[in-house]
Amino acid sequence: MEAQINALQQELRAVKSKVNNAEKTAEKAYAAAPPAVKNPLPPPAPPSGVAKMSPGNRPSICTIDGQNCVGLTARLHFDVGGYDYRPNTGNSIQHVDDGVNARRARFGVLGTFMGDWNYGLVLDSGGTSDGHGGTIATDTGKIGLLPGGIISTIQSAFVSYQGIKGTVDVPRPAMPYKGAPPPAPVSSWGTALEVGYMDSFWSLDEATSSNDIMFLERASAQVIASNIAAGDFRSQAGARYWSDWLWLGAYATGPVTGAVHNGTGSSSAKQTPSATEQWGGYARGALHWTSNDKLVTVHVGGGAEALFKSIYDRVAGTHPLTFSDRPEIRIDPSFTILSTGGLTDVRHAQVYNVEGAASVGPVFFQGEYFWFNVDRFFNPSARFEGGYAQASWVITGESRTYNNPQAAFNGVVPKDPFSLKGGGWGAWEIAGRYSYMNLNDHLPNFSGAGGGALGGGQPGGKQQVTTVGLNWYVNRNMRFMLDYLHGKIDKTDTVKNPSDVGAKFDAVALRTQFAF
Repeated sequence: MEAQINALQQELRAVKSKVNNAEKTAEKAYAAAPPAVKNPLPPPAPPSGVAKMSPGNRPSICTIDGQNCVGLTARLHFDVGGYDYRPNTGNSIQHVDDGVNARRARFGVLGTFMGDWNYGLVLDSGGTSDGHGGTIATDTGKIGLLPGGIISTIQSAFVSYQGIKGTVDVPRPAMPYKGAPPPAPVSSWGTALEVGYMDSFWSLDEATSSNDIMFLERASAQVIASNIAAGDFRSQAGARYWSDWLWLGAYATGPVTGAVHNGTGSSSAKQTPSATEQWGGYARGALHWTSNDKLVTVHVGGGAEALFKSIYDRVAGTHPLTFSDRPEIRIDPSFTILSTGGLTDVRHAQVYNVEGAASVGPVFFQGEYFWFNVDRFFNPSARFEGGYAQASWVITGESRTYNNPQAAFNGVVPKDPFSLKGGGWGAWEIAGRYSYMNLNDHLPNFSGAGGGALGGGQPGGKQQVTTVGLNWYVNRNMRFMLDYLHGKIDKTDTVKNPSDVGAKFDAVALRTQFAF
């Protein structure tokens, strides 16, 4: 009996030991895997968007597939400068002011819908003599614009469809040796159908971004030509095509943003501006070739611009158009000597141009020439002409690349951005330009016996400006530009008075620029 009891006790201790071991194992398993929650939270959803930064440091927010984006853009061109101005005695402008000017102060958004639709909305608050100038009451009681100003801040507001595009295999030449030939080169092409307020692509310098132009201002001949029916702030609709060697484009254009176009004025309400809208258009074509090593690019092209329907001023009963420009510097808004004054009977106007450029490593050449024709209701047609030639050398070795969609050249991007820590000094460029614009037409020969007034003659003046520039590209987004200008403007007072009311001047201006 006692032996049986001992045996039972041993079995009981063995059972207790197994139970204890099982409980410990269960406790460890519970600690390693806590019980499931009755209502577990769903896993986090994948992100629907991503923040990006373009190579030009433009911040954007895009969908994961990159088909929809909205990005911020801005630019500031802040100028300071002064003049050594030497007017002739009869010139009505005897003094010009040194000073500052926020030439451009733009901000806005650029983006893409569904990969094929591009859009933009950019406002310009640029300063006292350009851009948003405001209005002022004139001596005649009419409401006019401040010098150089417009009453709308819209610089761009457009939509562009670019879904028609593709690539083409270029035929491979016959191989003079056995073996596998190299891959055939591929040519890419694209198109854009667009409408709205936007920059124009007419003329090479106009198609070049103001962030990338060589000097503070474009040449007067180009500015005067573009202002007829192209240029910035212009309403337009049209199409362009580009490939690795060809660019073609044509656009119908209307008034610039902020232009007066209403029918409320009358001769009994002189204080009310009233004018119909103008309508015009332009076409341009260009060819370019780039070497395989990308060191040489050659561009040739040309185009035509036309004013089909001129403005009609309902109050004055005239068709006004003025050809004028400040002498390639914008510090003093009143400094305008080169001018035809208001031609009041303009029926149509046309401009034709040729353009050429070449980039050979760090050396760059560019030039354009323009021919003007103005058809008038009551006076003989007027003809003007002008052009420019410019060149630059990037001392630090960078070169300008080609922008196929715009048929123009990009700006300089420094290989070694300026940095006190990294030791880079950015890119340095020296540049020179000669420009010429002749707004004289049908002037009489005052020195001859048959001299005298000729009806419809235009003493708009002849301007010649030589500019030397030094540009420092601090990094992709910052640059400083220093320009020295030497100019001469010859201008006859009237077709009946041969007095020269022109001027000579020297000027220096510095621009501080940032853009993204």
